[in-house]
Amino acid sequence: MNRTVIAVALAAMLGACASMYGTPMEAKVDNGTLVNAAGMTLYTFDKDAAGDGKSACNGPCAANWPPLHAGANDQVSGNWSAITRDDGSKQLAYKGKPLYLWVKDHKPGDRTGDGVLKVWHVATP
Repeated sequence: MNRTVIAVALAAMLGACASMYGTPMEAKVDNGTLVNAAGMTLYTFDKDAAGDGKSACNGPCAANWPPLHAGANDQVSGNWSAITRDDGSKQLAYKGKPLYLWVKDHKPGDRTGDGVLKVWHVATP
């Protein structure tokens, strides 16, 4: 069998597995923490009300706390959802809480945003 055909089949199977578990391809659990596809720590913001479908972090706030954008092919179900931001873009949320990155985290495993201003917290499942 052609190696290209095998690679395409494997990619399709992996994508199917991810959607079976309802986890968007842009997020996963690593060591008890939610991280993006690159392994960067995700955060929640206390000023976001769970389940209201909105982000309270826009403009300058979003420059420091970039939203985890929802991809066009994300399979959201169960604890995962997508909200529409003020600018019209989509953002992933977990248990109704929008998810963010922190600009001061530079490598996978960094968690320097945890506890910032006592309103930012590492996102956990």
